[in-house]
Amino acid sequence: MGAASLSGFLEEVGYDYVEEPLEPRYGVARLLYETQGRGRPVVFRVRGYEGLGATGNVVASRSLLLRALGARSDVEAYERLLGAQRDPGELRVEGTPGGLRRLGDGLSGLPAVNFYEGEGGPYITSSLFIACLEGTCNASIHRLMVLGAREAVARLVPRHLYHLYRMARARGEELPVSIVVGVHPAVMVAAASSPRLGVFELAVASRLLPGLRVVESPVHGLPVPYPFSALIEARLTAEEAVEGPFVDATGTLDVRRRQPLIRVDAVYLGGEPFHIILPAGLEHANLMGFPREAQIWEAVSRAVPRVHAVRLTPASGGWLHAVISIEKVHDGDAKTAIMAAFAAHPSLKHVVVVDPDIDVDDPREVEWAIATRFQADRDLVVIRNARGSSLDPSAPSGLTSKMGLDATMPLGGEDKFRRARIPG
Repeated sequence: MGAASLSGFLEEVGYDYVEEPLEPRYGVARLLYETQGRGRPVVFRVRGYEGLGATGNVVASRSLLLRALGARSDVEAYERLLGAQRDPGELRVEGTPGGLRRLGDGLSGLPAVNFYEGEGGPYITSSLFIACLEGTCNASIHRLMVLGAREAVARLVPRHLYHLYRMARARGEELPVSIVVGVHPAVMVAAASSPRLGVFELAVASRLLPGLRVVESPVHGLPVPYPFSALIEARLTAEEAVEGPFVDATGTLDVRRRQPLIRVDAVYLGGEPFHIILPAGLEHANLMGFPREAQIWEAVSRAVPRVHAVRLTPASGGWLHAVISIEKVHDGDAKTAIMAAFAAHPSLKHVVVVDPDIDVDDPREVEWAIATRFQADRDLVVIRNARGSSLDPSAPSGLTSKMGLDATMPLGGEDKFRRARIPG
């Protein structure tokens, strides 16, 4: 299909193939969990849906994520994403493509998966929702819990899609949505980046991904990326249904909520692999966290002389904890970096700031820096009763205490704090 497609990306980076079909109930999850550290996507089939190839761990490593964005370093990728948000590409929308195959059995023809015990039902986890209202278009990723062939429910965080839904409800209307599965990972990163309302994420994706095709969806006429694996034409209704529990990025069961009921008008197949994201896996953390890393990098870069690295840690779901490596000019620079990071990513709970000699991807090195360069009475920043994340089970009210640790060396005394090296 070419480089601007999921299949093109898989061919470009290489993948591992699993011959034996996997059970949708826990079998797919087990494979994705066991293979996510290998640095290669995996291609497989889901039992009962053998005619529709599937893939996962598409960007489960940092190197795969950078390949998807056409970048050679984190900073280059941050700059590309931020630049695309500031100056999105021109979006040319083609007509509805031929060759789409309509599924008569609706959502029953798609491999929704049970990942963990205790979940509320089978889920589609790479669902890209696209909606337009009054000239404003939005593309964002939402988990989709399948209730039946023609009904589903999704978690709508109070951001831009929810805003469009509320606008439609105020007019007494349902909100048409086109839900796409199985597109190039750069499109998914753009959709996860949450630019300001009015900046269409597909235009951001078109800047990141030269050659991206955008077509009209066959029922609602909405702009959707093409090619895709599946396209669900649906409506967000005034009715509600229970969504969840679902294992979110932190690896804990999220709560049950009443969310808008989704009624499905039609389901189409477009020939690409069906993308399945393991909840709380490395790919989930990368897609959620990387756009926020870019925001943190930009904010901290304005506040201190040089930022060497930013990492939202996998163990925090790529969301709650950050490690930031900076080059100091003043001893207060680390605390300035801490405050800038909290402002850039309000869900952030803990920040550790380290010197450039510490590898932000190595928890042992970060802990060593805390053990040898940090004193709580002078280097600890605590902010009480601040806005937190709904993903944090320890902060059910939405308020949290935030902590920043300055684990950098005091200027002028570096020789005392450097780690001893073995020559050779």
